[in-house]
Amino acid sequence: MSPSISTDGMIQIPGGTFAMGSERFYPEEAPVRRVSVDAFRIDATPVTNSAFAAFVAATGHVTFAEIAPDPRDYPGMLPELAQPGSLVFEPTAGPVDLGSVCWWHFRIGANWRQPLGPGSSLDGLADHPIVHIAHADAEAYAGWAGKALPTEAEWEWAARGGLEDTDYAWGGELAPGGAMLANYWQGPFPHGNSLADGWLRTSPVRSYPANGYGLYDMIGNVWEWTQDWFVQPKIERKARGSCCIPANPRGGTRGGSIVKSDPIRIPRKVMKGGSHLCAESYCQRYRPAARYAQPVDTTASHVGFRCVMRG
Repeated sequence: MSPSISTDGMIQIPGGTFAMGSERFYPEEAPVRRVSVDAFRIDATPVTNSAFAAFVAATGHVTFAEIAPDPRDYPGMLPELAQPGSLVFEPTAGPVDLGSVCWWHFRIGANWRQPLGPGSSLDGLADHPIVHIAHADAEAYAGWAGKALPTEAEWEWAARGGLEDTDYAWGGELAPGGAMLANYWQGPFPHGNSLADGWLRTSPVRSYPANGYGLYDMIGNVWEWTQDWFVQPKIERKARGSCCIPANPRGGTRGGSIVKSDPIRIPRKVMKGGSHLCAESYCQRYRPAARYAQPVDTTASHVGFRCVMRG
C-alpha cells in the first residue's frame, strides 16, 4: 500500500545551468562540462531509519542484504558466505595499506535493522540515515513514496546550493575557521578519527547547517544512490564541432557500466556525496562533484539515498 503522495520534507530546486564535475581531484570527475536541469523537488535530508521502517511496515519489503545470495550468481563464492549480510566498517588498530580496504568486513546478519550485525539495533538511530541499502531497495522505496531517485546532474546541482565553481557545498574551504560543516573523518584513516565532528559513524540528519537551497547532509554522513548508470563524463558536441549544453543529462547504459575484466560482471550506478568515512588522507569525496561507481548489489554501513519529484 502506497502513502498519499506528499511533498512534505522536500525542497523546491529551481532549474538552471551549471558547470558539472571537477578537474581538481579525481579523474572520474573530469571534464568540467556545462549542463542544465529542469526544476524539481528533492528530500531535504537522506531517507531516515524511521521513514524506511514505515515503508517496510506498509509493504513487507525485504532488502537485498536480508536475502542469502545465490552462489550461482557469484562464481567462486565461499559456501560459508552464501548467507544474508552486508559490509560493516571497523577502524583498524593502526596504519594500514590504503589499497587493502581491510577495514571492511562482510558481516553475516548485518542489514538496515542491525547496522553493525547481530546484537545491534536501531535504538537511538530513528533520525539517522538508513544504511545497508542496495540500489533496488532505494528504487522500491521511491516508487512506494511516489518519487524517484535523482539523476547525477540533479543531485549535483542541488548539492551545490546555488554556488558556482566551489569545491564544497558551502564554499571553497573544507573547515572554514575550524568549523565542522559535515560528518566526515578527521585524522589519519582508517585508525585515527579525532571525532572533531562528534561522530564515528552516521549522525542524525540536520546535525550540520543546510546548504544554500536548504538541504542537509548533501556532503558526508552517507553516500547516496542516483538513478544513473556510471560512465566516464564527456562534453557533448554538435556535428560541426560547436558545443551544446545537454538538458537533463543521464548517465550511460547498464552494459557500459560493467567492468568487463571483472569475473563477476555487476552493473554499477553513480553514488554521490561521500560519507562519514571520507577523509583528507583518503577519499576526498565529500564534495558535490565527487562520484563513485557502486555495484548495484553492494550494500554497506555508509550507503543510503534520498528522493526527488519531477514535474
